[in-house]
Amino acid sequence: MKCKKVTNLEKCQGELRAPIVLEALAASGLRAIRYACEVDGIGQVLAIDKDKACFEICKKNILFNGPATCSKVAAHLGDARVYMLTHPKEFDVVDLDPYGTPSIFLDSAVQSVADGGLLMCTATDLAVLCGEDRDVCYSKYGSYPLKGKYCHEMALRILLACIESHANRYKRFIVPVLSVYMDYYIRVFVRVYTSPIAMKKTTLKLAYVYQCVACDSFHLQCIGRATTKNNVERYAPAFGPVVPQTCSDCGNQFHVGGPIWSSPIHDQAWVESILADVRSMKERYPAYDRISSVLTAISEELSDVPLFLSLHNLCRTLKCTTPPSAAFQSVVINAGYSISGTHITPLGFKSNAPMHVIWDIMRCWVKNHPLKSQPAGEPGTVILAKEPSFLVNFTQTSTINKTRAKKAARFLLNPEKSWGPTLRAGRLIKTKQVSLSSHHHQIGEAVGAQVTESTLNSHENFTNDSKFFGNK
Repeated sequence: MKCKKVTNLEKCQGELRAPIVLEALAASGLRAIRYACEVDGIGQVLAIDKDKACFEICKKNILFNGPATCSKVAAHLGDARVYMLTHPKEFDVVDLDPYGTPSIFLDSAVQSVADGGLLMCTATDLAVLCGEDRDVCYSKYGSYPLKGKYCHEMALRILLACIESHANRYKRFIVPVLSVYMDYYIRVFVRVYTSPIAMKKTTLKLAYVYQCVACDSFHLQCIGRATTKNNVERYAPAFGPVVPQTCSDCGNQFHVGGPIWSSPIHDQAWVESILADVRSMKERYPAYDRISSVLTAISEELSDVPLFLSLHNLCRTLKCTTPPSAAFQSVVINAGYSISGTHITPLGFKSNAPMHVIWDIMRCWVKNHPLKSQPAGEPGTVILAKEPSFLVNFTQTSTINKTRAKKAARFLLNPEKSWGPTLRAGRLIKTKQVSLSSHHHQIGEAVGAQVTESTLNSHENFTNDSKFFGNK
């Protein structure tokens, strides 16, 4: 398939053309067909897979869905990496959704996206990205993960940093539009641009993470800094370290993780715009509740605060009762700082308040809710031994009341028991898995079946039916 490129004249005249989409690792072609059938104004869609059986099934599914689909979707047999390398800056949208890590496809993917185009990338190897096998994570993504409560957001930021690293090799850089953790995978949407000058700012967007081994305190160390000389902005290594040898809160050592993407991972204006569009077309989305809840939670996140804390984990460290979420948020706001939730977990919160302020708030809470005597030397005992540096105000603010008045769902229950990824295709079912065999057989039939237009329009699986987040 040869895709039409935009000429300089077209760019100058500001003419718009239908976006060209590349779906790498297309398998049965389900998503490529859905692009053609469900996205208004879509141009050509190319579905690539190097497996011959998948290629044949994809061609049959395209024919099965009629002339309209045949005119837009084309199947291609071959290695997606080779195809992307030989078609630089040709696609407006590249959808990269492998089973496992996308790391081996990133180098060719960032080259095939047109300037200003959209790269959508999924990673399902969360055990690696969240710190179960740190050496493997470093070998695949060039970053060291940490096992904090924020590990899933850190996984998103590791993936973004990895994509940026690959883009920089070709004088390109990325601008995240949306970064989502859902169910058992992460998915990021980034725009790719070419600019040797803007590329130099990458060091300002990356940071290392210092995580205390005993308490919840963490600190970020930016890799670079910007300086101005003769009205020219230059970039140099950052000053450091930002932390002492031991944690100033509990006296223990730090683990060092990263580098991670420390700039915003969402375009808040874009998210709010998409959320408004989704709400205005509610009847078109069988997965509306899921999409709306995730976008609502993301739209309320503080965009300039990397990672988050868990209120329950803070209390576990101190061995105290947990304050009401509204009361805790009010204290932070009354102290002059910002606070929000996170779409990762309902128990997490983001705040630009320094760690010593967070611990001071917890010390004041414990003073009003005394504890039994704790063993000496425990992290919580060391933290509580210090006096708070200011008095907190637990009066609930109007900001919290306005947020609660929205009454918008942000976190939904799983659609069924034991929700999660199934067996990889081709794996044998062991004896202890026989009880699940009928369920897996039904899934296999559904994947192998031909996809009709009616199926595409009525499919109600809340993950696969999402245009924005769905995993194959």
